[in-house]
Amino acid sequence: MIKAGIIGATGYTGVELFRLLVKHPEVEVAWATSESYSGRMFSNVYPHLNAVSDLVLKSLPEVQQDRADVVFCCLPHRTAMSVLPSFLEKQVKVVDLSADFRMATAESYTRWYGVKHSCPHLLTEAVYGLPEFNRNLISKASLVANPGCYPTSVILPLAPFLQKGLIQETDIIIDSKSGVSGAGRKLSLRTQFVEINENTVPYDVGRLHRHTGEIEEQLSSLANRQCRVLFAPHIVPMDRGILSTIYVRLREDISQEQALEVIKNRYKDEPFIRLLPDRLPETRFVQGTNWCDIAVSRVDGADRLVIISAIDNLMKGASGQAVQNMNIMFGFKETEGLQ
Repeated sequence: MIKAGIIGATGYTGVELFRLLVKHPEVEVAWATSESYSGRMFSNVYPHLNAVSDLVLKSLPEVQQDRADVVFCCLPHRTAMSVLPSFLEKQVKVVDLSADFRMATAESYTRWYGVKHSCPHLLTEAVYGLPEFNRNLISKASLVANPGCYPTSVILPLAPFLQKGLIQETDIIIDSKSGVSGAGRKLSLRTQFVEINENTVPYDVGRLHRHTGEIEEQLSSLANRQCRVLFAPHIVPMDRGILSTIYVRLREDISQEQALEVIKNRYKDEPFIRLLPDRLPETRFVQGTNWCDIAVSRVDGADRLVIISAIDNLMKGASGQAVQNMNIMFGFKETEGLQ
């Protein structure tokens, strides 16, 4: 059994991660931090944990000498990169749920996040934690950059078509709709009940959203050629889930059945990918799971294909994928704690 620590445990991804880890047969949660609630029992902050754990939350300085085999970081970008090097120096494995180690270079990080990277040497060591494509690298990694929620919902359905050269890599339009938890727990005007209830809010449309850089960088790497996307994210009034509808232009004329075969052949051995040949994905059917549901629709009379995916933004889009990565890093069954 390994010992795990969670930094920033009282945000939505942190508490979801804790919920998964306390049930994991190979993991003991040794400590969890919260600068806002240090000294309080976790179950006082989230009463649904009352029968699950009596863990007392600590501040980050308090856990620096506490033992952990793996640390999960649920802090915001900018903050994570200032905290994690000290754990890596102690040979602790790290799964970072922030964006601080997802980009390949310090220059690309600065371009999309507007700040200078404080430890650029670690960017070359970090492995992008998308198990379906980087499983072998993840198994050897000390630092795994957990993918973003939107990128996960986009890369998984798109990559098989790009890798086979079946679609135009510069004509990709992505329409994504996310539950409110994707905006985080911090108070903001946009996520107040009166603002979001019975409302759909587009934001950072075009090439403005920070996840655009992550999506393009990963797709370009997988396709081995430069990819460009137009990305339109929206917040919708549900707690959790992401539905991404992706419009692409075909390079060659393939049928609906052939398009389905592309996904089926690529993911036939993957434990968390479901191809839906007879229906379209819906967020309610992935809620609370680590599934990514994918469907395709060939547009008759046009060189267009519509690809649709659904994930839970807190699970496959964050904490569930983080546990999946941990399982691979430590040689556990990949689905352990996630079914």
